[in-house]
Amino acid sequence: MKTNDNTMNRRSFLQVSTLATGGMMLSFSWLAGCKFSAEEALQMPKEWFELNSYIKIGENGVTTLVAPNPEFGSNVKTSLPMLVAEELDIDWKQVIIEQGNFNPIKFNRQFTGGSQGIRNAWTPLRTAGATARMMLVNAAAQTWSVDASEITTSNGTLIHISSGKKANYGEMASLAATLEVPQEVLLKDIKDFKIIGQSKSNVDNDSITSGKPLFAMDHYVEGMFTAMIVHPPAFGTQLKSFDKSSVINMPGIVDAFEINVFKEEYARNFFDTTSFPRKVAIVGKSTWEVMQAKKALQVEWEEMPESSYKMQGWRGGEARDITIPAGLESTKDHRAKMQELSKNPTQVLRKDGNPKKAFQEAATILERTYNAPYLSHNTMEPINCFADVKKDSAVIYGPTQAPELIMGTLENSLGISRDHIQINLARMGGGFGKRAYSHYMVEAGLISQKVEAPIKLVYTREDDITCGIFRPTYTATYRAALDKDKNLIGLHIIGGGVPENPINANRFPAGAIDNYLAEGFQIPSNISTGAFRAPRSNFNAAAEQSFLDELAELMGKDPIEFRLELLKRAQENPVGERNDYDAKRYAGVIQLVKEKSNWGDASINTARGISAYFCHNSYVAEVIDIDTSNGENRVVNVTAAADCGIVVNPDAARNMGEGGIIDGIGNALFGELTFENGKPSKNNFNNYRMIRQQETPKNIDVHFVENDMDPTGLGEPFFPPTFAALANAMYRATGKRSYNHPIIKE
Repeated sequence: MKTNDNTMNRRSFLQVSTLATGGMMLSFSWLAGCKFSAEEALQMPKEWFELNSYIKIGENGVTTLVAPNPEFGSNVKTSLPMLVAEELDIDWKQVIIEQGNFNPIKFNRQFTGGSQGIRNAWTPLRTAGATARMMLVNAAAQTWSVDASEITTSNGTLIHISSGKKANYGEMASLAATLEVPQEVLLKDIKDFKIIGQSKSNVDNDSITSGKPLFAMDHYVEGMFTAMIVHPPAFGTQLKSFDKSSVINMPGIVDAFEINVFKEEYARNFFDTTSFPRKVAIVGKSTWEVMQAKKALQVEWEEMPESSYKMQGWRGGEARDITIPAGLESTKDHRAKMQELSKNPTQVLRKDGNPKKAFQEAATILERTYNAPYLSHNTMEPINCFADVKKDSAVIYGPTQAPELIMGTLENSLGISRDHIQINLARMGGGFGKRAYSHYMVEAGLISQKVEAPIKLVYTREDDITCGIFRPTYTATYRAALDKDKNLIGLHIIGGGVPENPINANRFPAGAIDNYLAEGFQIPSNISTGAFRAPRSNFNAAAEQSFLDELAELMGKDPIEFRLELLKRAQENPVGERNDYDAKRYAGVIQLVKEKSNWGDASINTARGISAYFCHNSYVAEVIDIDTSNGENRVVNVTAAADCGIVVNPDAARNMGEGGIIDGIGNALFGELTFENGKPSKNNFNNYRMIRQQETPKNIDVHFVENDMDPTGLGEPFFPPTFAALANAMYRATGKRSYNHPIIKE
């Protein structure tokens, strides 16, 4: 067993109280004294409609766990409570899971994103469960006048073997609530797990399949109005004026007015990202009536001059000025500027050995450039939010990945103390990073405040796509130097983008090559961009792994064996000291996918591509098979191997792997957004191409490396390697390499 010391965590246990019903409620803010920031899933009585971190045990032994993490399909609402339930040692069938709401006092950082939920919660949530269990044991020991060491637990039952006494947790809960919190507790050995590692169905399955309200779009209160926004048609433009009289007399219309998300003096945080803070809001009695007014509104737009705003420093650092350039930007201009800067990069990111000399002495140089467009997140659920703002209080209910990150903006923009703002968390119909940028919550709050009534803000699909936030556009040039014997002696990478540099210079193959140089550049823009599933990694993996495949072919090597050779070097004799990957674990997933896909089997008559990547603390390798027999070049099979440490919920983990792979195939084949004079080229699913059911693989086979390491990320790591695995398979199917996304255009 692992002993976990609660001495430094005692302030995390905020209160222990006896419920009027005789149950035990243990309040535990698990962030205060723990290494990682994450959310906990504890218990809350149904009578208490507020977000606190609780374990609740009723007198009949039924346990309610509250999951504070926002849920958007990654299954944290199920998997995080499993950690608590495991150490509490209860019967999962006796557990009720509730979605908690945002409470900044009880939880320091409620955030779903970055594939860090399970990783950060692993020790804190298990400790919460183990501590509650120990308090129940101590209560039984006191009641039965025996030593606590003589008492065992099993599925929510306390047992004293020698006397034959038994009690369910509910019978001891009231007394347990009065006892002192133990200073240290024992966590289970991995071999003793009964819940962790066993597949548990999504706790929302019944509600989802029966259509019960889970989403903010389903929310309705008496007297509620519908609101929509009208935003500038192009990035680089802003609102000049509008004619309210053009819509105010239309059926059902209540009001039309300008809103501004940010006050001028407010220092925004990184996720306060929107290119259109000034918009026109239209409020009416029904969605249809507001949509008609939205089309009829007469608005004048003007080009936006260069501007700047204050951004808060990271982790309390000094605020800095962010400049937004003027101008109507176009994709063709971005590409020309990136091509120019690729020849003269502005920043050295890493340098090992003497790359200049290696390229001067090279017998052969392979150089390839890869480009990727802007991408739209295109979640199935359009942006929406409910708000009911009173004179000195506000209730906001909507889909957000990061309620804490918008709270300061709500407080400042509404002029209401955060102590009087309640953010209630709806299940999200997708997120992929976009819903970490929650400016729509401020918009909804400002609209409700203006009309003095509850409102539901709804974006049309066109609003959702054309407002941003987008995946940035990137480019990367890879150059490899080979000696006369075709040995790799140098590698040079130049990467850049609008508006950020994508290169992770200390990841593989850094550390495996004597002479290595990574350089970068970035181009400022007024187009709003941000996190997109596996930020930067989704492009880096596509470029890097495509290049390694072509390089292996030039060297006359099997693409898997070539990668394993590089990783062997990085493991046995690494170059540099800043390599942020474990070469042994990296090689492990490649070896596993090689085995499971039967790589090298001559009887397999598909075109095959391999790719592997490390991100979000996890390792994933994928082999994609394309059937060329009917001339359609269709993806038929995907074999994936992942090393993410202990897998908490296997079925959910496989589901995330399958979803990430399908998402990757769709974006690699079709994903693209371009701009002409600041205006997005696409605005709905009729012209923004998404993957369709018949285009998904017939079979996806996901495998996990078995080890006893603490869990790491999973929601994002399957996504990046898919791009290159597909491109490499397409090359073997068609004989043509892809250097630009979307692949379908090439």
